[in-house]
Amino acid sequence: MKTYCVYILTNKPRGTLYVGVTGELQRRILEHKQGTIEGFTKKYHLKKLVYVEAYDYVYDALHREKKLKRFNRALKIHLIEEQNPDWHDLYELYFEHKE
Repeated sequence: MKTYCVYILTNKPRGTLYVGVTGELQRRILEHKQGTIEGFTKKYHLKKLVYVEAYDYVYDALHREKKLKRFNRALKIHLIEEQNPDWHDLYELYFEHKE
């Protein structure tokens, strides 16, 4: 079964935040890291994966993404720091040994 992920990127701890959704987390984050995606993440150098939620159904992931995008900044930071208090790049944790 495919997994759909809602994720948050940043450029530094408590820096600029971006909320996205994808069905292929590793590929999508690599695109952000390599700067191949034009737009907000490239403009602000958002390459650090700091938060991830996984869902079995795309509808659930899209619903959660929309909800997170409406959260104020303080709530987003709180979510990140609950899961990842040191703001580590989770891409390295999930994928560095799988490439």
